[in-house]
Amino acid sequence: MNLIATTSALADACSRLAQHPFVTVDTEFMRETTYFPKLCLIQMASPDEAVLVDPLAPGLDLAPFMALMADSGVVKVFHAARQDLEIVWILGRLIPAPLFDTQVAAMVCGYGDSVGYEQLANDLAKARIDKSSRFTDWSRRPLSEAQLVYAESDVTHLRDIYLALAADLAASGRESWVAEEMAVLNSPGTYEVQPENAWQRLKGRIRKPKELALLMELAGWRESEAKQRDVPRQRVLKDDALMDIVQRAPRTSEALAELRSVPNGFERSRAGAEVLAAVERGLALDPRSLPRLERERGRAANGAVLDLLKVLLKATADTERVAPKIIASSDDLEAVAADDEADVPALKGWRRDIFGEKALALKNGQLGLRIVRGRVVAG
Repeated sequence: MNLIATTSALADACSRLAQHPFVTVDTEFMRETTYFPKLCLIQMASPDEAVLVDPLAPGLDLAPFMALMADSGVVKVFHAARQDLEIVWILGRLIPAPLFDTQVAAMVCGYGDSVGYEQLANDLAKARIDKSSRFTDWSRRPLSEAQLVYAESDVTHLRDIYLALAADLAASGRESWVAEEMAVLNSPGTYEVQPENAWQRLKGRIRKPKELALLMELAGWRESEAKQRDVPRQRVLKDDALMDIVQRAPRTSEALAELRSVPNGFERSRAGAEVLAAVERGLALDPRSLPRLERERGRAANGAVLDLLKVLLKATADTERVAPKIIASSDDLEAVAADDEADVPALKGWRRDIFGEKALALKNGQLGLRIVRGRVVAG
């Protein structure tokens, strides 16, 4: 099994692939020691062939691949596309379009939340995947035959999965449901973590405005530092250390050194000085300028309603053969429990039709839940 290692061979392959209505795509990458993913392999398949591309080959230009990803006449099919799309965005500043994510489609077709590729390959392509090569070093050359076979299977079985899910969606009339879910994947903002928004990854641990101010400054500093050095965030400062600093707010190097989660000597480093400066900036922020924190007291007061909404969501998902996660998130349910006019997806479009109206009726005593032959039924 040969790897494409020249630009001319890649251009020829992409020209052939572009003659088909769809192409399946996957990537293998490494990011254990870097902030940005290191692309190590590209796999693509049409109904006629599969090709493997070596992006590490000297002198290889990925322009033909990027042109195929931008070709509006070819559907690009991925499974769990987010990280693959991030790589394409970073390298080519484009998002493949039109786009089809089989994981999202599978959720709409009733295969559960975040269904794995192996399960779909088994259920829809009647194939079993040898996963022994999944976590191997894809940057090492030469790649083994086992690695190449595994990599190729990631796109060849995906053809059958795509065709089966597309037929299911056409039969149920739910193509638009998948298209709506693609909006997040089609947004460049999904793949660009701005330092000023980095705090949102850890916001669930925050309870006080002062802590939020410190988290915003510290997480922003860490994100910028990780990007600049091209190292993982945890290499700059681990989450536990960052949260300890948020909660203790040290203002001197001595106070910073007292935190057990902070590495020895960190307080004397350039990074230590910058952390202390970030603490000062956070303490200086006007609390009125901060985003609003969730009100734990309000959430507790709606606890019983929230529990009932969760039961209704599960019952609706079972009836409609849709993954619950597609219909409503936990945040959606909390918002609906607190506010009939909440601005959340669960109260809009097809979600409102199959769940949102029932949720409001249940909340307001106009709908009941009962058990019929072992199943929860709304009515």
